[in-house]
Amino acid sequence: MKPAPFEYARPRSLEEALAVLADDPDDTKVLAGGQSLVPMMNFRLARPRRLVDINLVPDLDGVETAGDRVRIGARTRHLALQNTDLPGPLGHLLRRAAVHIGHLPIRTRGTFGGSIAHSDAAAEWCLVAATLDAEMTVRGQARGVRTIPAADFFRAIFTTALEPDEILTSISLPALPGDYRTGIAEFARRAGDFGIVTATAAVRVSGGVVTDARVGLGGVSDVPFRSRAAETTLLGQRWSAELVTAAAQAAAAEVDPPSDLHGDAAYRRDLVRALLPRALGQPVEAAP
Repeated sequence: MKPAPFEYARPRSLEEALAVLADDPDDTKVLAGGQSLVPMMNFRLARPRRLVDINLVPDLDGVETAGDRVRIGARTRHLALQNTDLPGPLGHLLRRAAVHIGHLPIRTRGTFGGSIAHSDAAAEWCLVAATLDAEMTVRGQARGVRTIPAADFFRAIFTTALEPDEILTSISLPALPGDYRTGIAEFARRAGDFGIVTATAAVRVSGGVVTDARVGLGGVSDVPFRSRAAETTLLGQRWSAELVTAAAQAAAAEVDPPSDLHGDAAYRRDLVRALLPRALGQPVEAAP
């Protein structure tokens, strides 16, 4: 199939891109990697009157560390994060997450910010952002620059706090000191498919005791799910395999997953029990 007719703009500055978007925000879409938008247009599930291609807009990609935060440009490609030399637990998590995304051509073109703005509850980057309490920086002509925490950004499947006249420009994540354990584990029918269930975690262990715990689950609700039950189970306890198993049991009991052709709710709870220990059992490797 082919998309419906549309106008195409390719601005060379963020100000120009925002001006084009503000002219007709409800019928204009932003194009970066296009790995979600273009297939939807081909099937005519999306019919924007105009596309704003931001690939020539400067300063929208790259990874920068500033103090205790890491800023990732919204146009940064998945493959760049798969190959990032960012050290420590955060770099480890980014590399681990990236390899689960689609296939090589998708990782070559698709973007970090595009995935987050698309807000698919099964998407790896949405899950990482929600688990690590990311902060999204967006810009628009009417509201200027806004910073939106992940807890407020993801509102429903394919729905975010991003206004129609705004562009997501960057995402900020905590740098995570070296005593964090991070990992992600995913179950999909085929390599490259979205995960039926995905588990990710960042747990700080100081002196053998868990002092911070962040646990996220994908595929169990219409937005990335933070398992407060698992986090509460982990916090303040001595690190052990038994503790991880208890946290996985708590997470499975807490979720209310959907049932569909990929698996029913009970199956997804079983996947939570299996995947969370795997996510927490991935030793942090050195940066490439």
